[in-house]
Amino acid sequence: MGGLVLAAGAGSRMGYRPKCLLQQGGMSLLERQLQALALAGVTPIGVVLGHHAERILQDGVLARWAAQPVRNPQPDDGHVSSLRMGLKALPRGLDAVVVALADQPLIDVQAVQALLRAFAQRPSGTQLLQPKVQGLPGNPVVFSGKVMAQILAGDDLMGARQWQLAHPEAVYHWETPHGHYRLDVDNEADRQAVEQLTGQSLRWPHDLDR
Repeated sequence: MGGLVLAAGAGSRMGYRPKCLLQQGGMSLLERQLQALALAGVTPIGVVLGHHAERILQDGVLARWAAQPVRNPQPDDGHVSSLRMGLKALPRGLDAVVVALADQPLIDVQAVQALLRAFAQRPSGTQLLQPKVQGLPGNPVVFSGKVMAQILAGDDLMGARQWQLAHPEAVYHWETPHGHYRLDVDNEADRQAVEQLTGQSLRWPHDLDR
């Protein structure tokens, strides 16, 4: 069971700062994600970097969790570009891959374990699981090694979402009441929402606090 964390964005709605380095309880959002995946038994883990790659690597979090940095030289091409770059860096023959976002503050090991259990018990014939909260799609997403191979065999525009559209019968929409699969931090309003939900402030490291 391999893992990918997508962390290549520019953070344009957060002052062009790396959102994944926001600190919650003394730990960055990226480290929380890596910890959750690693403690759930997901290995190997790749982290796709683009904008802010040097600053993120400087933090040392990838080394602490034995995660492999994967650089996307064209991060502005979007999530599909980063996903494909990350999948190419993972070993072939994996049973499944968990694809996570780097800015989801409420994803913990229990949330990842619940996803993996649901994927193991998925309906026959399905190959990709996406959590759904009140009918709305969430993350992380889990898909089989077969899906990974099919995405990589497609053209440069083929990502997980495009695969789902092409194979709707093979998608398991896992309904869950847990809103943490829906919450990510894209802007200041999201940051305030997290603080209200958790009672914990999301703070920038000193060098990014401006």
